Amino acid sequence: MALPLAPIAAVALRYGTVAVATYAVARSVERGRRDQRAEDALDDTPEGLTARRESDALNATHRFRRVIRLGANGPGVEIDATTLTRIRFRKV
Repeated sequence: MALPLAPIAAVALRYGTVAVATYAVARSVERGRRDQRAEDALDDTPEGLTARRESDALNATHRFRRVIRLGANGPGVEIDATTLTRIRFRKV
């Protein structure tokens, strides 16, 4: 029984192209570093949404902290998402 190679080759070529592109992007991304001052600012952010407007900028913070468990005493995961935003408008 003959195995049709044309459909298999097309799928392999498609997935191979995606794999090579993903590898190239992963190699080009610069490895980040940890700034302890930024970590402390994120830890000090209050939970919820805050906003402050000044004459030339709008500053906003948001923090979302939740613990999600599978069952009453099951394994869980804590989600802590914090964002700091600054939007500036300047006339040029």
